[in-house]
Amino acid sequence: MAENQQRRMGGQPMFILSEDSQRTRGKDAQQSNITAGKAVAESVRTTLGPRGMDKMLVADGEVVITNDGATILDEMEIEHPAADMIVEVAETQEDEVGDGTTTASVLAGRLLAQAEDLLDQDVHPTTIVEGYHEAARIAREAVDDVALDVDVDDDLLRQVAESSMTGKGTGGITAADLAETVVGAIRRVETDGDVDRDAVHVTTQVGASSSATELVEGFVFDEYPANTQMPRSVEDATIAVIDLELGVRTGEIDAEYQLETVDQLNAAMDSEEQELRELVDSLVAAGVDVVFSTEDIDNRVASMLAGEGIIGYEDIDDDDAKAIASATGASRVGTLEDFGEDDLGAAEGVRTDTYGDDDVTFVEGGAAAESVTVFVRGGTAHVVDELERALADALDVTTTAIETGQVVGGAGAAEIAIADHVRSEADGIEGRKQLAVKAFADAVDVIPRTLAENAGWDPIDALVDLRAAHEESGRAGLVAHDGESEVADPIEYGVVDPAAVKKEAVGSATEAATMIVRIDDVIAAS
Repeated sequence: MAENQQRRMGGQPMFILSEDSQRTRGKDAQQSNITAGKAVAESVRTTLGPRGMDKMLVADGEVVITNDGATILDEMEIEHPAADMIVEVAETQEDEVGDGTTTASVLAGRLLAQAEDLLDQDVHPTTIVEGYHEAARIAREAVDDVALDVDVDDDLLRQVAESSMTGKGTGGITAADLAETVVGAIRRVETDGDVDRDAVHVTTQVGASSSATELVEGFVFDEYPANTQMPRSVEDATIAVIDLELGVRTGEIDAEYQLETVDQLNAAMDSEEQELRELVDSLVAAGVDVVFSTEDIDNRVASMLAGEGIIGYEDIDDDDAKAIASATGASRVGTLEDFGEDDLGAAEGVRTDTYGDDDVTFVEGGAAAESVTVFVRGGTAHVVDELERALADALDVTTTAIETGQVVGGAGAAEIAIADHVRSEADGIEGRKQLAVKAFADAVDVIPRTLAENAGWDPIDALVDLRAAHEESGRAGLVAHDGESEVADPIEYGVVDPAAVKKEAVGSATEAATMIVRIDDVIAAS
């Protein structure tokens, strides 16, 4: 029994933890947690930047190929609790601003490495935590200082979107072409600087080249008509979205009816048929051309609808039903008793196309349309999956740029400025906390260093050149263009990021690192 699992009372040992519990304290606990955090951060470091590499993740026969930090960390199924905090950094970054997940994770890992060196110098963990938080505040000030308050026009948004996707697997389509699609989608759902990000959907379909990716004004989803005799398309469609089973009503209790004659059976069948007919007639009377139901459509009802030239889709996912209602201006209804014109939506067209063995339905150009869909094509499932992730990030950062109106130079320029500002402010901080602030600045250098390494540069030489260029011009990054990388002003090459991405990365990485550093006792119970 370990000494830390028992205490003595009256000369007799008193057991506090179970025999299967394990306890690690002091420097051993700190070392274990910091090592785990650094290992996770290191696993995504080579994916950073336009020349970053991809990771292949294999589990239970499923293969994921990506360089998206959040996806990599999520697929790794990490169990170590301290390492999982780095995963949470990426998740927070993804949820808040949509991009910069790898930057935040790598920065958190480097902050832990710097903290480890300070602990070896007998700097107290609390001092490190205070210094890191002070440095994070200074870093956010630095981002504000270098941020450009500019008119958020389409050209700038295309640069933001393209910068987000550069270096990610986009198949045969360029990041510039995708950026056009992204800006078109976001502008479609923007009103006076306020973006309804939930109204932009991304749907994937394997087949054809990624260059066939298109923007659809409306909604696209994987469904087919409930009856093969139904039309495959309709123009100027009047649409109903219902949360109702189109079939014979059933009671809430089990009941049996005993029929003694054929006439009684025929009467019961006629009654059912009449009930179903009334459901269809109510839709016909309302002028419905297409009905989307989140519940089942009885085969007999489907046949009747087909006879009336109405297209019916059944078992629609709740999220899809919500999107269809938004795209067409329809109201979701749970009964047809008071069904009326105000509940109906409209679309310029509804059609179901076949792609290989899959049917895909397009609801386009609603009169009150508020939704758009990026319909992603690609030759393989891996291509369309990575395209979907790249587009999701680009849509998020474009939204952030519109809503905040602030951008900074990318390619490591913001990090060079942050590190320089934090170092200059560190001299005015008294005591050992100054060591933590300077260590924070050194940690931020990991971003331009990593960009340099991934581009094939010597990281030390690159860092020296970047600092010298920053000193001279006030803005310098490691810009990749025409197959080469050079130290230049990233703004001139259209490499820009929303300022909010940098602030969030600094904040979330600092919080995770300081939380891990403060832990000096780990109790693991079976």
